[in-house]
Amino acid sequence: MKQVYPTFIVNTNDGSEHPFLVCVPDMEILTEGDTFADAIEMARDAIGLAGISMEDNGEELPTPSDQRNALEKVKQNREYIDFSEGILTYVDVDFLEYRKKVDTKTVRRNVALPSWLNYEAEHAGINVSRVLQEALMNVLNVKRNI
Repeated sequence: MKQVYPTFIVNTNDGSEHPFLVCVPDMEILTEGDTFADAIEMARDAIGLAGISMEDNGEELPTPSDQRNALEKVKQNREYIDFSEGILTYVDVDFLEYRKKVDTKTVRRNVALPSWLNYEAEHAGINVSRVLQEALMNVLNVKRNI
């Protein structure tokens, strides 16, 4: 699922290592970047991580706010910096693609095969796990991220 979230970026111009501060109010995210482009990438990464964590926990992704509501949210939270004085931009994240990119751990699954088929696969030197992955990707019509 692809979403686009309003994101506020403030350049602090304070000579710090990461002068661009970022707020994504719908996801309650604060991050930073070295440049404006880096700040957008950091926002995309933080949104992606937060989103797949929410999905894994059975939570729904927040609906992106419109400009007015996003501005109201950042004005309510001025503890450290007034992000409403920053630049409002929109950051898109394809959560399915992001998950493919970062969630690369393997999961052990038990698969039942007839003994004769397992015997044939072993003697042919076939990696059954690999064949299963390829078959699932084919059936689901998805591609491996490289």
